[in-house]
Amino acid sequence: MQTPANESPKVHFLREMFTDPADTRFLRWQAVLNVFIFGSCLSMALETFEPFASNNPGFFKWMEFGAVFLFSLDYLANLYFAENRIKYIFSFWGLVDLISILPSILMVLNLTALQGAKVFRLLRVVRVLRVLKIARMAVQQMTSQKHKSSPLVTNLKIYLIALFSVMMISSTLMYYVEGGIYTQEEMTIGQKALDEKLAADPASKDLPEAERKFVPADPVGGNPIPSDKQYFTSIPTAMWWCIVTLTTTGYGDMYPSSFGGRIIAGATMLLGLVLFGILMNIVGKTLMVMLFGEQLEENDSDANINALLKKLFEAGLITGARYDDLKSLDHQTLRDMLNGRP
Repeated sequence: MQTPANESPKVHFLREMFTDPADTRFLRWQAVLNVFIFGSCLSMALETFEPFASNNPGFFKWMEFGAVFLFSLDYLANLYFAENRIKYIFSFWGLVDLISILPSILMVLNLTALQGAKVFRLLRVVRVLRVLKIARMAVQQMTSQKHKSSPLVTNLKIYLIALFSVMMISSTLMYYVEGGIYTQEEMTIGQKALDEKLAADPASKDLPEAERKFVPADPVGGNPIPSDKQYFTSIPTAMWWCIVTLTTTGYGDMYPSSFGGRIIAGATMLLGLVLFGILMNIVGKTLMVMLFGEQLEENDSDANINALLKKLFEAGLITGARYDDLKSLDHQTLRDMLNGRP
């Protein structure tokens, strides 16, 4: 990104802080954001867990306020320093940044009374996608000359970030799609409607107690979901299901009963296979390095440069001393020399 020639020192400082991955201030700012990303995701999960949610309303209020403030500041800064602001607004990461704060802002403006309030709460799951920015930053650090890290460590970070993202997204969707059928609010509304229907029918007084109790049903298939199969009453509870599904590629002691819940479960099982393949690749590389001393090549171009220097030395085109001098240089400098750049 080109910096304007007449830019003031303060603006230049902020530009590097928000946009330069190689700058230390950028890494510190991203570290603060990462803490609030993980914190807001866990807060969103605990907000559905009773009685903890009812006993600690202040915790969720201030966590949400802090997260929305920092995410809004980051979004506005990225928008201000973007080379093409329209392109940034409609880019994937720009939309993720906007949607991650928009539902909370709408709820703060007291728009939750609208019929689409549940949609606003569901859109908060998009905030989990901000976790993927951490994975992107890890890749940038691995390729950066200033903040170069071990490929094994970076791959492990990316795997854990992907695992956390899948677990949060699957658990949240399962809670809202499957668990949303038998929330306390839905059960109260359903029971009230059933009581009104029974009150209008005099013959209903002879019905047994079990038939006078409301039982939610799958809105797609119409199958009833009895109380002993109403598992997904909170996001933390759905997380247990998600961990079992991801690690065993099947159902454990919990399983969805609705059509929408089964679609989410199927997608989660497929993602579990993908994550398992990634983990086996990382474990395999780690064992090859630790047990057999195999050296990791940072990338193909670096390996080609090392091979070229070795061939030049073996052909007698460079001396041993010159070979050692060239080997001590970083690969970017060697590339510039081979390409004839000063």
